[in-house]
Amino acid sequence: MLDFGFANEQEIRAELGKRLQQQRLTQGLTQADLAQRAGIGLSTLKLLEKKGQCTLENFVRATMGLGLADDLQSLFALKVRSIAAMEKASQQPRQRAPRARKIRESFK
Repeated sequence: MLDFGFANEQEIRAELGKRLQQQRLTQGLTQADLAQRAGIGLSTLKLLEKKGQCTLENFVRATMGLGLADDLQSLFALKVRSIAAMEKASQQPRQRAPRARKIRESFK
């Protein structure tokens, strides 16, 4: 299995495509079946499985077509490693004013 920490973006995309294909085959679906379920084109699915190339929307659609949307839940979940990190994570993110407003105010 590919270690994403040491892989480049092309290797990660290809690995995700391969994993998607393995899930499809495990469920006994053809590419045409999954493409229809996901509402994407067959050529789009083939490109996704072969090279990992597609839009995020089509990747999510294919994932949902396989019934694997729950697996995306933890994709970018915040990993708390210390009490200080927990406190920081619980604080509301800082709100910033739009840049255009700052520029206009500086000319007054």
